[in-house]
Order: sequence, then structure tokens, then C-alpha cells
Amino acid sequence: MKTPDALAALSALAQPHRLAIHRWLVERAPEGAFAGEIAEHLHLPAATLSFHLKALQQAGLIVPEPQGRFIRYRANLDAVQGLVAYLTENCCGGDASRCAPTPGKTRP
Repeated sequence: MKTPDALAALSALAQPHRLAIHRWLVERAPEGAFAGEIAEHLHLPAATLSFHLKALQQAGLIVPEPQGRFIRYRANLDAVQGLVAYLTENCCGGDASRCAPTPGKTRP
């Protein structure tokens, strides 16, 4: 993944509704969900959901799949994995053995 793509993905996810949508679609991978299901689960009006889905799609984080009159949205897991790889590619100076969690240390 290139820096502009990472920035687009991080920017799209830096909004509470979009982050919730994406996380919910990742949970439902690979099947995804229809827009109505997403709206119902997250209690979002259709127009608001459409706005957020478009932002996630433009960032390459979700993929729409028309199915008749409806659209199924799926998380683009390749993009998610690419983003994680981009963020961690130089972890611990490239020495993977140094990346193990520190025993007894907890997350903030």
C-alpha cells in the first residue's frame, strides 16, 4: 500500500459512523450485508448511511455488489490487511523477534 492510499483509508475510518460500519462489515466477512441491514443495525437514516458508504468505497475499504434491486456491501479485506501491513512494515526496526508483546505489560 502506498502512503496516499493509507491516508485515504485512515481518513475514512476517522469518523465514528464509518468506523462502526466498517467494523460491522468485517465481522460479517465474507458475506457482507445489504444497505438496509447496515442501516437497521446501526440505526442510521438511509441518506446518512449512503454518504458514509460512499466515503468507505472511495477509500477502497468496502466493495459494493449489486444484487437485483439491492446492493450488498463487503469489507475489502485485502485493503484492511494492506493497511495493517503498511502501518507495521518497519515494526521494531524490521526485527520481528522484537515485536512480541512484553510479558506483564497491559494495554492502556
